[in-house]
Amino acid sequence: MSWWKKVSDWLGLITVRNRDAKGRYVADDLSTPDKDEAYTKVYKTAKGAFKLSPKQKAAVKKTKKKPTK
Repeated sequence: MSWWKKVSDWLGLITVRNRDAKGRYVADDLSTPDKDEAYTKVYKTAKGAFKLSPKQKAAVKKTKKKPTK
């Protein structure tokens, strides 16, 4: 294990696949070779779940359909 991986694990950072507002995976943009948009670093929460930003929460609420009777 590399020393940077140990430091990021100690800080609580993990690397996960980046997702858009609808929950789909984001592809890497080939026009920016020095940056990888497909992966992002997030902090671990106490329960192990990831926190959504307020923009992501609003987008998910808009996309959910209400059940019809």
